[in-house]
Amino acid sequence: MEQHTNEQIAMRVSLITVVQNMVLSIFKLAAGLLAHSGAMISDAVHSASDVMTTFVVMAGVKLANKASDKEHPFGHERLECVAAIILSVMLGLTGLAIGWTGIGKIRAGGSSLAVPGGLALVAAIVSIIVKETMYWYTRAAAKKTGSGALMADAWHHRSDALSSVGSFIGILGARMGLPILDPIASVVICIFIVKAAVDIFRDAISKMTDRSCDDATIQALRDTVLANEQVLRIDRLNTRIFGDKFYVELEIGIYANLSLSEAHDIAEHVHDAVEQDFPKVKHCMVHVNPAEEHVEAMT
Repeated sequence: MEQHTNEQIAMRVSLITVVQNMVLSIFKLAAGLLAHSGAMISDAVHSASDVMTTFVVMAGVKLANKASDKEHPFGHERLECVAAIILSVMLGLTGLAIGWTGIGKIRAGGSSLAVPGGLALVAAIVSIIVKETMYWYTRAAAKKTGSGALMADAWHHRSDALSSVGSFIGILGARMGLPILDPIASVVICIFIVKAAVDIFRDAISKMTDRSCDDATIQALRDTVLANEQVLRIDRLNTRIFGDKFYVELEIGIYANLSLSEAHDIAEHVHDAVEQDFPKVKHCMVHVNPAEEHVEAMT
C-alpha cells in the first residue's frame, strides 16, 4: 500500500510538472522571440526539455514500483536509477546545445547581437519564481517517497531557475548597453545545466553499484539489533543499497545452549525489528552464531 501511495504522489507531481513546463516554455519562447533575446529562447528550450525528462521520470517510477516476478525476483527498484541516468544525459545534451549556440553568437558579434526587449525580463522573473517553487514542491515529494528519479527532476527545476537567473542578468546587461551579455548568459546557463546533469548521473551510478549505507544508518541498525537483550554481539553487519532501498545482512551471536526453535525466534524478532524501524529496508537476512554466556555485546 505504501509503494502504491508513493507512486501516486510521484505521478501527481510529475503531471503538474508537465503542465507547468509546457505553459512556461511557450510563454518564455514567445517572450524570447518578441523581445529578441537569445538567452530567453535558450531558457525556453530548457523548459521544453523538462517535459520530455519528466515523462522519463514517470516511466521510471512506474516500472520501479512493479512487483517482483520470475525474471526479476529482487524487484525493479533500480529502474528508477536507469531513469535518472537517462534524464541526466538528456539534460547534459540540452545544456551543451545551449552553450554552443551562445558561443556561436559571441563569435559572430556585431549586428547579430540584438538588444532584448523588456518582455524578456518579465519572462525571466516569472520563470525564476515558478521554477524555484516547483523545485521545493518536487523536492518535498521526493523526500516523502524516497524517489531518486523525482529528486533528479527537482534538481532539474532548480537548474531551470538558475538558468532564468542567468537569463535575467544577461538580458538586463544587454539592455544597459552590453548586448554581448545576453549570449554570455546562455553559456553560463550551459555550465549550470551540465553540472546538474553530472550530479544526477553520479548519484544514480552510486545507487547502482551496491554501495553501503552511511555510518549514521549503520549505527542506528546496530542500536536496533542490540536492543534485543538476547543478542550478545554482532559478528557481521553488511548493507547494500538497491535503488532507493537497501538490503541488510546480519550475523548475531546468541547463547549457545538455546534450542533451534529459540534461536529462530530471536532471529525473527531481530528481523522484524529492523524492517519495522527502517522502512527502506527491502529485506533483512539474519544468521545466528553460537556464543558463550560470558561474551558481552559488541558495539
